[in-house]
Amino acid sequence: MSTISITPFLWFDNNASDAIERYLTVFPDSELVNENRMPDGSIFIATLRLQGQEIMLLNGGPAHPHTEAFSLSVGVETQEEVDSISEALIDGGGEQGPCGWLTDAFGLSWQVVPALLGQLMSDPDPEKVGRVGTALRQMTRLNLQGLQDAYDGKG
Repeated sequence: MSTISITPFLWFDNNASDAIERYLTVFPDSELVNENRMPDGSIFIATLRLQGQEIMLLNGGPAHPHTEAFSLSVGVETQEEVDSISEALIDGGGEQGPCGWLTDAFGLSWQVVPALLGQLMSDPDPEKVGRVGTALRQMTRLNLQGLQDAYDGKG
């Protein structure tokens, strides 16, 4: 049995503690696994388990800011989950982006993606998939009813 594992490692300027606090409140089935603190009490490096996924966070200084080239994808089922998670992540200075992407207040990119999108986009009918893709590209926060309506040829 292999002991290899892959864990996202996120470099923060100096606000990893604030990010940890936010992420633990956004994702209720989550926990702080461990942390190492500096002599002044600030977190140097920590590991979170968010919905079963381990993520490491480092306060490493301003040398490597987050970019949209890396994002965390959050799979959800309902419009309520899309809305509540998106709002919680952008609260305090984040920004909603196109196609369900957003940037949180710490500069980290996220995608909040309903399972319905994958179902609709995997249909063998290229017209349906095309309509869903067109609707998707016109959205910021994803709207499940809008995606379903596009799939059904409504509107």
